[in-house]
Amino acid sequence: MKTPFVIALLEAASVGLATASSLAVPSGVAASSPATTVAATPQPDDSVAVPSASIIDEVIWVVGDEAILKSDVEQMRLQAAQEGIRFKGNPDCSIPEQIAVQKLFLHQAVIDSIEVTESEISTGVNRQIDSWIEMAGSREKLEEYKRQSVSQMRAELHDDYRDRVMVQKMQQKLVEDIKVTPAEVRRYFKDMPEDSLPFVPTEVEVQIITQTPRIDLAEINRVKDQLREFTDRINRGEASFSTLARLYSQDGSARNGGELGYTGRGQWVPEFANVAFNLTDPKKVSKIVETEFGYHIIQLIDKRGDKVNARHILLKPEVSDSAIQASSTRLDSIAADIRASKFTFEQAATYGSDDKDTRSNQGLMTNHPDPMDPQTTTSKFRMQDLPAEVARVVDTMSVGSVSNAFQMINGKGKTVCAIVKLKSRTEGHRARITEDFQVMKDVVMAKLREKTIHDWVVSKIKATYVRINDDYRDCDFEYQGWIR
Repeated sequence: MKTPFVIALLEAASVGLATASSLAVPSGVAASSPATTVAATPQPDDSVAVPSASIIDEVIWVVGDEAILKSDVEQMRLQAAQEGIRFKGNPDCSIPEQIAVQKLFLHQAVIDSIEVTESEISTGVNRQIDSWIEMAGSREKLEEYKRQSVSQMRAELHDDYRDRVMVQKMQQKLVEDIKVTPAEVRRYFKDMPEDSLPFVPTEVEVQIITQTPRIDLAEINRVKDQLREFTDRINRGEASFSTLARLYSQDGSARNGGELGYTGRGQWVPEFANVAFNLTDPKKVSKIVETEFGYHIIQLIDKRGDKVNARHILLKPEVSDSAIQASSTRLDSIAADIRASKFTFEQAATYGSDDKDTRSNQGLMTNHPDPMDPQTTTSKFRMQDLPAEVARVVDTMSVGSVSNAFQMINGKGKTVCAIVKLKSRTEGHRARITEDFQVMKDVVMAKLREKTIHDWVVSKIKATYVRINDDYRDCDFEYQGWIR
């Protein structure tokens, strides 16, 4: 089943590319052969017509050595309907085209040695699931709604999230050298009518203070005892590390037996990396390692140059309701003192916040609005770019006010309590070159990037083996060159 990550790719028109020299004609499918079908009954003689209703699945496109099945299209269509996403033009044409483009792009990413680590996948998948839990109200309600366990959701999201990140990284590589000068921005908008200028949505600046609820010592000991039990079972030969990881690990890598893939030291948090890189015997299990994600045990698989491949089991202690209440009460007290002018929000954030990403900046949250340029940061957020829990609180606040305490899931997947201050709000308006230069520059950059990617896709389609079912030859495709 396709996940929202794949749908998000289509919505963003994520695209992919590949070359003919590296994409062979698939074995068993000649260029002139009809679409392969799988029927509910034994294969009939050539002289017997097969009713279309009896076809369970069929190959409708072949791109390079990759086949696209009719079921792939139908699954994506159903998922899009569930997510409320509309496709440009005729979905019968646009859906298979987007799948085909993505396959090309992913293949090119492999050729160019684009890598996505298990750590990146795990972080992204956990963030998505935590967001779903927050929207559903609880883990149990989410599982009931989706009729899946959280571990099943992680397994289902894994490959689609990996592909999404690979596509993004490939796109970034394509457009990384594009630059725009101030003169080009002014020239682009010089003669544009005012009502055609980009609309800048409402933007806010938000400061935050977080407190991480204290986990009971008994709960920490429970988790550590369970990890020690796993180590004993592995050492006694009763179970393999990978089997226990699949069954019990709370990390996205569980579906791969905890394996993280070859990873550089800098891509893991220091506490984890220090232990993983010092392991020398693949038969041994590490001591228990505490990180910001929880508690781990690690097993070395292999070392290759300056990279290590290891597997791990992650367990996360559960936060009690009483601990959450205690943190909320403390933050409400801090908020009351700020309102009473005993100290400023900035002072409280600097000395009392657990959020190391914002406390050095007086609690000011930072946004990375451009996925093509992760280095670009700003303190301004559109409401939809804020964490959902923060956006709901900020939406009803006036500038300068401080909220009551609320609960949220942070970027590490942990439950935290928070208070926020709305530092500024800029209402939506038509862009003005003197005030919104960055917004207008982003518009020009987006146009150039879009054209670069579009032209590259078209050129790669021409150099790639493509075979399309006759039913799709009358489609009005976004990219030229599919029909040969």
